[in-house]
Amino acid sequence: MAKSTFQEEHNDIKEYLCTCFKQKNIKRVKGNSIYSEEEGNIEENEAKALFSVIGMSCSACATSVEKAIQKLTGIRLAVVDVLNNRAQVIFCPNVVNEEMIRESIEEVGFQAKLIEEEMNQKSSQVCRVQVNGMTCTSCSTTLESALQVIPGVQKARVALATQEAEICYDPKIVDYNQLLETIGNTGFEGLLISTRGDSSRILLKVDGVNTENCIKLIKSSLRALQGVQEIDFDLQQKKLSVSYRADVTGPRDFIRAIESTRSGCFKASIFPEGREREEHRHQEIRQYHRAFFWSLVFTIPVFFTSMVFMYISGLKNLLETKVANMLTVGQVLRWALSTPVQFIIGRKFYVGAYIALSHGYANMDVLIALGTNAAYFYSVYSALRAATSPTFKASDFFETSSMLISFILLGKYLEVLARGKTSEAISKLMDLAPKTATLLTIDDKGNVVNEEEVDNRLIQKNDVIKTIPGSKVACDGLVVWGQSHINESMITGESCPVTKKTGDVVIGGTLNENGVLHIKATRVGSETALSQIVRLVESAQMAKAPVQRFADHISKYFVPLVIALSFCTWVSWFLAGIFNSYPRSWIPSSMDSFELALQFGISVMVVACPCALGLATPTAVMVSTGVGASLGILIKGGQALESAQQVNCIVFDKTGTLTIGKPMVVNTRLFKTMVPQEFYELIGAAEVNSDHPVDKAIVEHAKKLRGSEENLSWPEASDFESITGHGVRAIICNKEVILGNKSLMTEQGIAVPVEAEEALAETEGQAQTGILVSIDKELIGVLSVSDPLKPEAPEVISILKSMNIESMIVTGDNWGTANAIAKQVGIERKYVVAEAKPGQKAEKVKELQDLGKVVAMVGDGVNDSPALVAADVGMAIGAGTDIAIEAADIVVMKSSLKDVITAIDLSKKAFRRIRLNYCWALGYNLLGIPIAAGVLFPSTHFRLQPWLAGAAMAASSVSVVCSSLVLKNYRKPKKLNTLDLQGITVE
Repeated sequence: MAKSTFQEEHNDIKEYLCTCFKQKNIKRVKGNSIYSEEEGNIEENEAKALFSVIGMSCSACATSVEKAIQKLTGIRLAVVDVLNNRAQVIFCPNVVNEEMIRESIEEVGFQAKLIEEEMNQKSSQVCRVQVNGMTCTSCSTTLESALQVIPGVQKARVALATQEAEICYDPKIVDYNQLLETIGNTGFEGLLISTRGDSSRILLKVDGVNTENCIKLIKSSLRALQGVQEIDFDLQQKKLSVSYRADVTGPRDFIRAIESTRSGCFKASIFPEGREREEHRHQEIRQYHRAFFWSLVFTIPVFFTSMVFMYISGLKNLLETKVANMLTVGQVLRWALSTPVQFIIGRKFYVGAYIALSHGYANMDVLIALGTNAAYFYSVYSALRAATSPTFKASDFFETSSMLISFILLGKYLEVLARGKTSEAISKLMDLAPKTATLLTIDDKGNVVNEEEVDNRLIQKNDVIKTIPGSKVACDGLVVWGQSHINESMITGESCPVTKKTGDVVIGGTLNENGVLHIKATRVGSETALSQIVRLVESAQMAKAPVQRFADHISKYFVPLVIALSFCTWVSWFLAGIFNSYPRSWIPSSMDSFELALQFGISVMVVACPCALGLATPTAVMVSTGVGASLGILIKGGQALESAQQVNCIVFDKTGTLTIGKPMVVNTRLFKTMVPQEFYELIGAAEVNSDHPVDKAIVEHAKKLRGSEENLSWPEASDFESITGHGVRAIICNKEVILGNKSLMTEQGIAVPVEAEEALAETEGQAQTGILVSIDKELIGVLSVSDPLKPEAPEVISILKSMNIESMIVTGDNWGTANAIAKQVGIERKYVVAEAKPGQKAEKVKELQDLGKVVAMVGDGVNDSPALVAADVGMAIGAGTDIAIEAADIVVMKSSLKDVITAIDLSKKAFRRIRLNYCWALGYNLLGIPIAAGVLFPSTHFRLQPWLAGAAMAASSVSVVCSSLVLKNYRKPKKLNTLDLQGITVE
């Protein structure tokens, strides 16, 4: 196989990704950053510079600056921010410098200044905020727009379904307190959930702090610790927030420092973080339940006095007893009972409507307030007129306003209950982490001297944690002692327990089935795989699908349009009554034409439901991403879901995707007489210096042939050389050893005999890679290296064909191996591309897109990154704990290809449900509004009374959420049941 070093592959990937940033035809940047400058991962031969650029006024200015910079040789990446008047450049300092970049900017007419103090510092942070008070899509879009215009805010997303906002901002320009203030100024309540930057963050509860002097003492003690970055103290809640570098310090150090301050006057513990959202949801449920209960207490008597007791003669006479002129006892009772419902229990609708109107938009609260007020105040007018007139016989609608509010509260109560179930996946993921862990103290000789049970959040890097059978692994780490089987199904979806021994990696939240393990913590807190998965799923549930724009666009005009339709309905029926355009017999005996027209108008106003439209997409996305996470499939939001369900062509990488990605030597052919142990000692000593997977496979095979692996040492290799794309060369025991492909042998002047040619052809025909071995310029043998095919691969390709999805192989391996693998899995030769570099893989993806295909790229997330970026849907397969693959839209935690089908099938079912939700939400409004306006009344005398219209409106939102919850019952396609799900084990 043509071998290339990791450095060459990395450089190819990096260079192509930079090109992706510069080109305008890339569909979008996925995740936080493709190039990962946000992580600070600038190569040693690269530097980053930040410039202040004065004089830019529009995107054309930014483009001209960007082009001027990119003309310079040695520029890796140039990003210009016209809003903040800044340009960030990544460049090769041995080719170009900051002064040359600054001059290039000034040559196109702008003033540029290097911001030295901010170079190499992160300029992006993400915070999540719980937003209370949103009722419909108008609220979420208004808040999103308000956040977007704040200087320093790079991106803001507001989700109605989760009642949360996710804001990406520059902490040097704006802080989260200003963001919370903006949320408050827009009329909502904002509560900070979390902030996420380049440091870890912990919240501590500190007792004994009463004055500002105490706070200064604590901050001084903490600042003395290395690695502490930011400290913030909330005196009211006794809450201390500390941002720190997890590789330097940790929460136990903070607690010790705090408690040692002022001779132990202060006591510190972990702040009960994470309960605020759950507590708020339960509080919201309780509030709606309590409001609905009290509304029933008043509404039921109103209903009986107006619609039941009037048909019971004794009670009817009592209720019709005159109090003042024509004002009756029944009217007084209904007035008295409906007033608390209208102004006390229904107060939240007035508040919501006032906030919306004062900020220049209209929401559902406006419709409810207008509808109920129309009914209530007309009834008050009728009652007062009856009280002052001896002839006016009043009819009231007090039952309409109170019953309307009661049914809306019931709908809201059921909606909040159902909406909470859509985010159960995140709660289940968070519950995977154990609450406590057993911390071991180990002496210099490696002996355990103490065991201590600590809060899981107090674990620091390099701690050694004891995990007993039946308990969960507390954090990500390495096994340093013991052997056991770990059930990783809750994280990766892999059903079979995985054997773990010394040196193996374990994932926090997984279950230890048998055996005791000592685990050295490598990733703790927000760095763990479980925390990253939770964060990814939360972010995915915030991300809007493109189809959501449809609902957002409608919401801008929905409420004003409904108000206009309601007014037109009332005027039309009122004028029709004045001009006797319909028979008087149509008017109920208890009303006149004005009251009939008013009821039609009120019904139109309250039957319309913008909430159903706003919840149609996000609730389905929330449930489906949660279901995917439970199956080990991490879907990065609505965009990925929408694109995946349209895929009609899938491009597969070979190594690690169609094959298991663990090469092994399966055959050795020697053409000269030589002791096998001596042969493998020489090639093992040469290959041990290389990191290539094939080289590692050869070294492992050599170890086995040499016997015991204990105290194994290889002869010293001198003049080692890794020959890019060909193989390796070294001097071992005064012998020149060369391993590589045929072209390397030819370049080195080594003759390849016919028998070796035949052996190579036979090896490649069996989908194996042939490695030629030369010692002292003489060809000695051929190694056959096999990367076994995944057992499910042929069946997966067959199922994709039945789904009318084309399959292709694009690999960097040789043509012989690629064609052999394609034949085994059932892919035609014309759909095979071999010997492709990372950039060439991406070009092939673009060629397919140019043919009108929706392309998914399935790769292992390493040298496939450019193609993952270019594809409509990038799927990183077999990611394990490396879930932060920014280039992919979908991350498959385990290595089974069947999850590719599952991801596509889940996306299809999710969008089928979204379409059904939209059909219901639109159909409900398109049918409900005309019926409420009375289009059926002339022919059928059917009239949708206001309280029934309100009940229908409440039911529509609940039905959309319940429709999305059906996705929780998702099951994998039955076709996958026929696959062998056990996989294979490579010895």
